[in-house]
Amino acid sequence: MTRPIPTSVKQFMAKVEALCGDQHPDWALNFKTSFANTLETTLKTYEDGTSFLLTGDIPAMWLRDSTAQMKPYLFLAKEDEEIRKIIAGLVKRQFRYICIDPYANAFNEEANRKGHQTDRTQMNPWIWERKYEIDSLCYPIQLAYLLYRETGSTDQFNDDFHRGVELILDLWTVEQDHAQSPYLFERDTWRKEDTLTHAGKGSPVAPTGMTWSGFRPSDDACQYGYLIPSNMFAVVVLSYLEDLYNNLFHNEPVATRAKQLKEAIQSGIADHALVQNSKGETIYAYEVDGLGQFSIMDDANIPSLLAAPYLGFCAKDDPIYLATRRTILSQENPYYYQGNAAAGIGSSHTPENYIWHIALALQGLTALDQDSKKEMLDLLVATDAGTHLMHEGFDVNDPYQYTREWFSWANMMFCELLLDYLGFSIAP
Repeated sequence: MTRPIPTSVKQFMAKVEALCGDQHPDWALNFKTSFANTLETTLKTYEDGTSFLLTGDIPAMWLRDSTAQMKPYLFLAKEDEEIRKIIAGLVKRQFRYICIDPYANAFNEEANRKGHQTDRTQMNPWIWERKYEIDSLCYPIQLAYLLYRETGSTDQFNDDFHRGVELILDLWTVEQDHAQSPYLFERDTWRKEDTLTHAGKGSPVAPTGMTWSGFRPSDDACQYGYLIPSNMFAVVVLSYLEDLYNNLFHNEPVATRAKQLKEAIQSGIADHALVQNSKGETIYAYEVDGLGQFSIMDDANIPSLLAAPYLGFCAKDDPIYLATRRTILSQENPYYYQGNAAAGIGSSHTPENYIWHIALALQGLTALDQDSKKEMLDLLVATDAGTHLMHEGFDVNDPYQYTREWFSWANMMFCELLLDYLGFSIAP
């Protein structure tokens, strides 16, 4: 499945290649390969105006990944109607899926019963996987809003969008008190990260104002139910909804619901997420349970604590963020690994000593200076195992040992960092 690339994309790729110049031909080559790869190999468009994006080597569409895969094309969407329609079509399909089941994280192209159909949860033929992750609902709102803000497009705001927003607000409100939730998830597996404890309910939590998540953006189970980076992302996208429903749709009841939920989650983060690192500095925990337990760590997948300013929750120079950043980019984070070839953040989802290209790109995107961004770009191309594409995780001592040969999200994160370095950035 290889699609032709729109002329505007070819022209933009040539522009980026020229900006890389003779100094960085490796950056240009990786950009050319990665930026084309998503459109050529993962995208399908339909006569109903919707778009479907494979995550890569898994034949399903993740609500999270598909947004990240499309986000760098927003630079072209204002001038290029075809790209604009592709992105609007993706938003339409995302919200169609959310209307089918807002607890699901990944969907099939058709109602074909593919995926994890034996999981003990409320599966249906459309669902590839039903791991509930807050960010699966944040990302489609983000893409819908940024498309509107950057291009003026309103085509994505159909009936499914409005119904989906109501479902999201309902779900996040229910999950402020997880004891009242209908959601259960169990999988017969040797991997404890792939199932929820306590008969599918997850570890006990107390209400905090934040909203509960069963799984992390790595698709691994939360240790404690309030995942701070995802609650941060929820605060940001709820502010997007507040703006849309006040100023575009003129629907005060929905705007008020979004505002109240945003403020409750913000208060929950302020009251429960701040802890002390080993040096006694105030930092954000990764997860808390409202009962006094918390984890100091970060995971490569986004939303992460490292991503807080990238997502729009805080400024890059926020003191608590900077203290958190220093902590998670150190041995205090159990998923921070250093080796002969690289150092960075990995995940419970991949082997020990494997770090992720996504996290390296994000480290660059959240850096305060151009030199740090350049350092990450050089590291990314130096660890691509000669493929000119990004991967999932790779061994810090041997980048030729890696997971996922075809991982579109990582490719587009490299593109986003390079574009940011060259002055093309989309504010959150």
